[in-house]
Amino acid sequence: MAEDLEEKNKEESKESERKEERKKINPLALISYIGVLCLIPLFVEKKDEFVKFHTQQGLALFIAEIISGFIMFLIPVIGWALGYILNVIWVILAIVGIVNVLNGKKKELPLIGKFAKNFKI
Repeated sequence: MAEDLEEKNKEESKESERKEERKKINPLALISYIGVLCLIPLFVEKKDEFVKFHTQQGLALFIAEIISGFIMFLIPVIGWALGYILNVIWVILAIVGIVNVLNGKKKELPLIGKFAKNFKI
C-alpha cells in the first residue's frame, strides 16, 4: 500500500515537471515548422538553444518544401504526383516537429533532420 502511494507521488511529480516544461516553451520554436515563418526565429532568437535547434529543423523542412515545389513545376505528370506525395510527407513532418516542441524534446525530424546540422545559425 505504501509502495503504491510512493509510486503515485513520483508519477504526479513527473507530470508536474512536464507541465512546467511546457509552460516554458518559446512560441518561436513552434512557428519554426510553419513554412516561411521559420525565418522569423532565425532573425529574432539567437541565444535559446531549444529554439535554435527547432529553427534548424524547420529550415531544413522549408528547403525540402521548396525543392518539392520545383519538382512539381519542372517535371510534368510524374513530378506532380511525386510533389503531392512529398507535400503530404512534409505536413506530417511539420506535425511531428510541433509535437516535439510541445513535449519539450530536441529530436531530429525523420528523413531530413540530419541535414539541419549543416546550417550554422
